[in-house]
This record gives sequence, C-alpha cells and structure tokens, in this order.
Amino acid sequence: MESSRESEKRKLKRREILEKKKAIDQLIKAASAQIGHLASFPSFRYFNGNGLCLRLESGRGDKLSHCMKQYVQNLLKANMEGPYGSEWAAEEKVKRREMVAPEARYIFVHWNVNEIMEDNAPTPLLGFLHYRFTLEEEIPVLYLYELQLDSSVQGKGLGKFLMQLIELIARENRMGAVVLTVHKSNSLAMKFYISKLRYVISSISPSRVDPLAGVEKNYEILCKTFDHEAKAILE
Repeated sequence: MESSRESEKRKLKRREILEKKKAIDQLIKAASAQIGHLASFPSFRYFNGNGLCLRLESGRGDKLSHCMKQYVQNLLKANMEGPYGSEWAAEEKVKRREMVAPEARYIFVHWNVNEIMEDNAPTPLLGFLHYRFTLEEEIPVLYLYELQLDSSVQGKGLGKFLMQLIELIARENRMGAVVLTVHKSNSLAMKFYISKLRYVISSISPSRVDPLAGVEKNYEILCKTFDHEAKAILE
C-alpha cells in the first residue's frame, strides 16, 4: 500500500503541476489582452534608414478593416504563391482564416506620411508581422505566423529590425521562445533566420520528430529560446 508520505508527495506534485499550468495560461491571456505591444517600445514605432522612412502600428485579426484585409491578402499572394506552387490555392484559404482570428496580433508597416489617401483609406501596406501567444510542448511562446515585406523594402534591414521587435515583445511578456515556420524552398528565409538571426531547427520540427516522414513535409519549424526550460524542450 502507498504510505501517507508518498500520497502526500503525489498530491503536492499534482498541485504544483496545476499551479504551473494556471500561471502559464494567465501569462498567455495577459499577453494577448494587451491592446498594442508597440506601446512598450517607442523606439520601434519608426524605421528610418537605407532610404526608407516608415512607421509601424499595432492591429488584431478581428479588427481588420476590409481595406487592410485586402492589403494583407495581396502581399501574402505576391510573396507566397511562388514557393507554394500548386499548393497555394489550398494554403491561401487557410491563411485567410488565420489572419482574421481573434487571437491574431499584428504589426503593420506603412510609409511615414501625415496625409491619408483621398478615399480615406490608410497608406498602402509595405509589410506586416502576424503573431500569437500560445503553447508549444507546454512552453509559452510567441508564434510568428507571418513576416511579409513588399519587394520594395526587402534587403534594407527592415526584416532584422522587425525580428528584434518580435523578440523584445516575447521577452517582455515572459514567453519562453519565439517559434516560426519556414517553407523549405525559401532558401533566403532559411538563411536569414538561421545564419543571420541564430534561430535553430526546433525539436518539434517534422524533420527532427521523424526524419523519414519529415522529408515529405515542405516546411521546418525554427525557434529561438530565452530560458533553460524552453531550450531543453524546444531545441
């Protein structure tokens, strides 16, 4: 029979697990509840350099205007139709659902101009980040769904600037890591994340979960961890 001491230990362990889970759930809810994550980082509201003069603003999936939805869809298609090839039609439907989800959070990039368009629409979208706060293997993470930039602003340091912001947002909200998915055929993106930003292929990526089955998958899951527990589990 189980001794009273062993029984007490089991109860204590269960209580610790439940309390940890509750704390993590509250952490994710608190991070998602913030109206705009840019407010904590005023120096990242603008990007000036390499001929660009840009401003950033926050947004959320269930508050996108019709005009903004169209901008997002157009930029996604321009950048992703090529890599996905024949799979794009199905993937586009998935991305359209994802982009308007209540838990979707955005950072939008526009030209930094004071005036607006004649039809009162916002200035054209030059790029955006779509991210969410969620759990991966019981670790609270910031999952970056999209980093999309118009071709006119690529290769000018903006992508690195936006990733620095994303990592700051993740750390500020006590996430254990930034996690993202990259299409295998997108060699420039793979090089950008792995070589320049020091991301690694995560232990939850198909190629590492099951190398044989992973060969058939067209993507890798990358991560950058910020604490020992996340590193042990996600790297």
